[in-house]
Formats: sequence, structure tokens, C-alpha cells
Amino acid sequence: MLRPIIDQVLAGGRINGRQFLLLADKADLHQLGIMANAIRKRLHPEPVVTYVIDRNINYTDICVSACKFCAFFKAPEDNSGVVLSNEELGKKIRETLELGGTQILLQGGLHPDKPLAYYEDMLRFMKTTGIHVHGFSPPEICHFAELSGLSTREVLQRLMAAGLDSMPGGGAEILSDRVRQMLAPRKCSADRWIEVMEEAHGLGMRTTATMMFGHVETMEERLEHLQRLRDLQDRTGGFTAFIPWPFQPDNTALAAAVPIDKTSGYSYLRMLALSRIFLDNFDNIQASWVTQGPKIAQVSLFFGANDFGSTMIEENVVAAAGVHFRLSEEEIRRLVTDAGFTPRQRLMDYTPA
Repeated sequence: MLRPIIDQVLAGGRINGRQFLLLADKADLHQLGIMANAIRKRLHPEPVVTYVIDRNINYTDICVSACKFCAFFKAPEDNSGVVLSNEELGKKIRETLELGGTQILLQGGLHPDKPLAYYEDMLRFMKTTGIHVHGFSPPEICHFAELSGLSTREVLQRLMAAGLDSMPGGGAEILSDRVRQMLAPRKCSADRWIEVMEEAHGLGMRTTATMMFGHVETMEERLEHLQRLRDLQDRTGGFTAFIPWPFQPDNTALAAAVPIDKTSGYSYLRMLALSRIFLDNFDNIQASWVTQGPKIAQVSLFFGANDFGSTMIEENVVAAAGVHFRLSEEEIRRLVTDAGFTPRQRLMDYTPA
């Protein structure tokens, strides 16, 4: 039953949704690994694994979205919520540059009161340091548009003019409206997430794409997510990479309401390989050592991943869910080398640093 699909993948063919679901149901981990690794080798024949040195700066934890999967946010009425000052931003950026960092991953909660000009001023200040700003996400762009009365395209144009260089794929979770209504009904719809990304690509901006899985979604909804991404990449070619990572249930409202087990390393590797097989038009797949730890991330290099992600000088959202893996650049390079690959520092667009 699986042999024709395996042969098709190994020959460089594209699978459809029905074949994806068959692989997800019937293929064993070894079979998925062989296919994913073959695709990885075809796209990246040299045994190189890339990584980026950056810092994840959350400019505020105040958020009106109140996503059930998030342990990081503070409600607007919570006096413990914070908004970083330019002085604090500057200190974090200087520390990043001193450690060889090349970019800042800038994201925050959906603050109810800050005007678009606030974010433009923040970007202008950050760009005085010369750092690459990989910032915001489609839900943030939609939120800024709603508060400002502008279109999301106009918001993107103004942020780019102020210094926004590229955009992360945050806020995707699962691109299925059933799931989004359960997890984050105040966030933008799946269609709007895709529309904002398409607008960004049309303006010449490169972005990444993510998927948070292992909560209330079905395998069919994971497929819907991947299909939406693949279709958009066919249209624009604007995604540089895909990063799948499993939901971290600790300290979240969702896990308090619905019993959810943490995704095992076995299940993570299966989904990683399936993603690599289906997303044949994505050049890069990133391992998630932040959620899975260094050893599973190392194994993931044989299940489709060709990128080790970021050194994550600072990370707050996953840490709020009780996960505290930390890796230095030296440790990343050692893990990659021990797996038989050559580590190479990169920039956001995957050119060498």
C-alpha cells in the first residue's frame, strides 16, 4: 500500500493530501525518516546544518487575545504586565551584538492601547543599532490594522518603511478555523493569516512559517495547515523556512480544561518528517530544540531538518510553560558536528553570516 508513495517521494514526486494521511496512519518512523532524509539530501547535498544567533525579545506581555495555549500573557488589567522601554530594548540588542548576534526576533502581546506610531518609533530606534529586525506576526499586523483603521497592507508598508526587515510565522498555531475558535477566538482567522503573509511576500518581504501541534487538532487539520502553506509558497515563494513545534501544556488554560499529554520525541519526529515530505517547495525545515531538547533536535537532522534554529539568547513564551532548554553557539556547533554535519552560522534569508 505504501510502496508506490515511498517510491514516488524518493523519485522527487509531490504527494497529495490523501497520500499524506495514508503515510501519517500507516508508515512507520523508519519509513518516514528515509523519505524525509532523502528530500533533505536532495535539497541540501552538502552535509551542512545552519543556525542563527539571535534573541527573542517580547516587547510586552500585555495581551487582549488570551489564547488558551499561552502561559506568558498578562491581561490588560493585570498590573504585573510590562512594556519594554527603548532603554531596555537597547541593552538587549547590545548584548546580542556582543555575542555575535545578527537579528532580533521581535514579538509581543496584542496590546489594546498602543498606536501604530508606537511600533514605528520602536523599529526606528532598533534600526539605529544596525540589527536585522525579524518582527511581529500576522495576528499582530491584523491587530495594528484594527486599531489604526488602516489595511493590513498599509500597516506592513509603514512598518517596513520604519525598519521591519522580515516577519516570523507566529500566530499560525493550526490554520484551521475550528481549532482557532477553540484556542484563540480573538485572533485572526486562518484565511487572514494567509492573506497577511501573501501581502508581505508581495511587498518583497521574506517570512517564515510555523505550526504548533499536539493539542486539540486532528491529523486532517494538520494537513489543512500544511496545504495552505504549500499553496501559498507555490504562489509567492516568500517563505524561507518551516518550523513545526509541539504544544507545551504546562501552566496553560487549555491543559487545565482538557487533559493533554506532552508530545513525545517519537511523535515529534514523525510530524517533522511528514512536514518535510509534504512541503516539497520549502527549502528549509527547522528543528525545535527549544521544546524537544538537544538530543531529539540532533536526531531530527536525520528526519528532514537542515537547520538547528536559533541560539535563543533569550526566550520567554516557551519558558513560561515550564520548558527551559538552553544552548550556546558552542553547544549547537558541537551537537551538529557530533551528528556528522558541518555547522554554519546564517542570516534570516539563509545566506552565510
